[in-house]
Amino acid sequence: TAATSGTDEPELVSVAHALSHPAESYGNDPDIEMAWAMRAMQHAAVYYKLISSVDPQFLKLTKVDDQIYSEFQKNFEKLKIDVLDPEELKSESAKEKWRPFCLKFNGIVEDFNYGTLLRLDCSQGYYTEENTIFGPRIQFFAIEIARNQGGYNKTVYISVQDKEGEKEVNNGGEKRADKEENTKNRGEKEADSGEEKEEGINREEKTDKGGDKGKKEGEGATHF
Repeated sequence: TAATSGTDEPELVSVAHALSHPAESYGNDPDIEMAWAMRAMQHAAVYYKLISSVDPQFLKLTKVDDQIYSEFQKNFEKLKIDVLDPEELKSESAKEKWRPFCLKFNGIVEDFNYGTLLRLDCSQGYYTEENTIFGPRIQFFAIEIARNQGGYNKTVYISVQDKEGEKEVNNGGEKRADKEENTKNRGEKEADSGEEKEEGINREEKTDKGGDKGKKEGEGATHF
């Protein structure tokens, strides 16, 4: 899904940079680490734009959303998804539980194990450094599908739509004010033009009266 970023690019770059350092799964090459982190950043920007523009409850992230959601509910029913605890994702015991879940989608979900940015607190729409954790894409899909189904991401959508609405109202008010100003200016010009026309008519009437008077005087005179 192509979309543009609604987040601040410098913030996302700092997130990508911070997360690229202990990226053990990417090896020790800094260029490779940063390339992967930048790809994850772009994915995060697209996803943020998506949940800002469309009611998240109606979003479909993969062709197998129902299967992912069903498996997630079976394996992680008690996981608190609105505000994630990093320990529930990154501790050794958590990894042991997540690993078989993730591997179930190998060959089913494209790029299932690609590194992806995940928000810890979903009520905060932005991917800030403090609110972001790195994980495999299938983990991102599982948690975000569950958040969308449960209505947890709706706060982001409502917040952005409210801001857009305020902008439209403000722009509408400015346009109305401009229109009223233009109407006022047009009225003043028409009034000025009307006065000029009236003055011209009065001048013509005076000239006509002067001519008539001269004519009458000429008619009464005796010509030699």
